Amino acid sequence: PQHEFFDLVESLLGELRRAVEENQLTLYFQPKIDLRSGVTRQAEALVRWIHPQRGFVPPGEFIPFAEQTGYLREMTRWIIRRAIRQCGEWQARGLELTVAVNIGARDLLDPDLPGLVAGELRQHGLDARWLGIEITESGVMEDPARSLDTLRRLDALGIKLAIDDFGTGYSSLSYVRQLPVKELKIDQSFVRNLATDSGDAAIVKSTIELGHNMGL
Repeated sequence: PQHEFFDLVESLLGELRRAVEENQLTLYFQPKIDLRSGVTRQAEALVRWIHPQRGFVPPGEFIPFAEQTGYLREMTRWIIRRAIRQCGEWQARGLELTVAVNIGARDLLDPDLPGLVAGELRQHGLDARWLGIEITESGVMEDPARSLDTLRRLDALGIKLAIDDFGTGYSSLSYVRQLPVKELKIDQSFVRNLATDSGDAAIVKSTIELGHNMGL
């Protein structure tokens, strides 16, 4: 029955709210390694949910739900605050790592996002160059004009912007050229079988050359 479905959604949303309020969420930091030197210079913040009863909840289950219910905005704000705080603590200990955070399509439409980021950076005494923000092509294309405005304001702060999952979105290369991004992250679907699939190898090689030619 429909009312049971809505009750379930409301229950799950309540659990997700509590997860944020009671710090059941945690950030894992995935290293990004410079292949030339072998040195880890960056880390990507990945949110994980450790539920008190259910245990580990895969991100593929709760992140789409958060997007659909509109709660992703609150989660994104939690992630940004925690990632900046952690980066600031590392800097204080002499560990110079750039931390990257993923944001969704709705986050790009939030006019308060650049101000939130700037405020958190000031609070933790962190230079903006140590923060990276990753967006998807498809996320930008939901509302290109508003997304571009948000990206330009973030870029003006000195934050390094990257396009995530590159090659799977719907944007044209001419539009990508307008974005104030410094980095392309090739989608894993092209990289996973790189050693055995000549077609994927050709796509990855061409994309890398394209990125370099665009100054990325």
